[in-house]
Amino acid sequence: MRFNRAVCVVALLATPMVGAGPTPSPLRAGASTSNITPSLGAEIVGGWKPLPSTRVHDELHARSLVLDDGRTRLAFVVVDNVSVDREVFDEAKRQIHAATGLPIGHMLMSSTHTHSATSARPASAAKRGPMNDYQEFLARRIADGVQRAIVNLAPARVAWGTTDVPQHVFNRRWFLKPGTPIPNPFGGQDKVLMNPPRGGDLLLKPAGPTDPQVVFLSVQRPDGRPVALLANYSLHYVGDVREGEISADYFAAFADRIQQLFGGDRQDPPFVGIMANGTSGNINNVDFTKKLPSTAPYTKINLVADDVAQAVFAAHKDLRWRDSAELAMIQRELTLKVRKPTPALMARARAILARPADAPASHVREVAYARRTLDMAQMPDELPVILQAIRIGDLAVTAIPFEVFVEIGLEIKRRSPFKPTFTISLANGGNAYLPTPEHHALGGYETWLGTNKVEVQASRKITEQLIEMLRALGHRGS
Repeated sequence: MRFNRAVCVVALLATPMVGAGPTPSPLRAGASTSNITPSLGAEIVGGWKPLPSTRVHDELHARSLVLDDGRTRLAFVVVDNVSVDREVFDEAKRQIHAATGLPIGHMLMSSTHTHSATSARPASAAKRGPMNDYQEFLARRIADGVQRAIVNLAPARVAWGTTDVPQHVFNRRWFLKPGTPIPNPFGGQDKVLMNPPRGGDLLLKPAGPTDPQVVFLSVQRPDGRPVALLANYSLHYVGDVREGEISADYFAAFADRIQQLFGGDRQDPPFVGIMANGTSGNINNVDFTKKLPSTAPYTKINLVADDVAQAVFAAHKDLRWRDSAELAMIQRELTLKVRKPTPALMARARAILARPADAPASHVREVAYARRTLDMAQMPDELPVILQAIRIGDLAVTAIPFEVFVEIGLEIKRRSPFKPTFTISLANGGNAYLPTPEHHALGGYETWLGTNKVEVQASRKITEQLIEMLRALGHRGS
């Protein structure tokens, strides 16, 4: 089931704009976690071939934070999954609304993008059927978590801040030295290569920037007891897990470490640390100029988590705390055109799939993208996507249902009237990668048909819509 299917539906919360209405009531907040770990044997997705899970290294969770200023109530949910389908989030929102009355347009739900979890996406983007058992389970657990966060609502104060952690973010798209071939699975040549060989002599320069900034929202009780911390970092997953093991990657390791630093364990209700994925579609933590070091599994996950948590903890000491903060949210639905294969690409895909399995291939992913080409041809011509802009005092959050390129997040930060502003990717659905038009011109994995599903100008349309929404939220210093 889907909601807000109009091309541009606005759900503006009952928070007055600048200069209107009384001072907000004292803030209340509640948080919770819901265990969403699948059963052993469920397939782990994130690589090119799903593998059955054989061990749980660390449990997966849906982490929820609810804020209420007396007039407006907002819910944030961050789910340990590579990408959750919109229908799953819509069903969770439906259940929450039915149980609590919280409006559908007041909930932001997103995925972390861990690559060591069970899929919550349909088997085919073009042929959707009823939700499977895990999707139904996930929707129920998300709904239960938000309801428990609402039960936990109590007086609170908030603060927000930023810190930079540059040592773990690297652009993964590279220009290679002139004359170096970069074939793609469609029979052409790209201008950049994702994840090139490390430490090689073919590297020329990265094809884009990074965003080292961590933005965070901290929530405490009036007596200083920590309630929750929601952070955002533009880093893909880390992924140094053992084969067959379920793990929430650095996102959960950060949540655990920040709890330790805050001394928030053994509380009632428990402290909830949350790490949301920023605009990391072309960012990972691999320094391609150096050879791969030999480390034990989970070493890098814990290193990244500890460094980010330590930086947040240090910045946390200088925050300005507020007993009240205006809450407001705008949700709109934007309809984008779906990319479709040309007749020539269709013919090539059919020819590839008709070959014997052992036939020589011009690209290692040729067969996979032949299948994706035919799948894309069956997709609807248009894709409606949910966009959200949220205000918490002077802090702003935007939400985009794609793996968003870092340039998009940086532009939104630069143009936003709110300082700080951060963007949560894979929010309210997952529709693969969102490159900029400039990156489409360069090619590369994230731009390939099937890895990218929407029109070349999609990022510009989304950015302009979000900037308009941020301005509509109103702003004044606090």
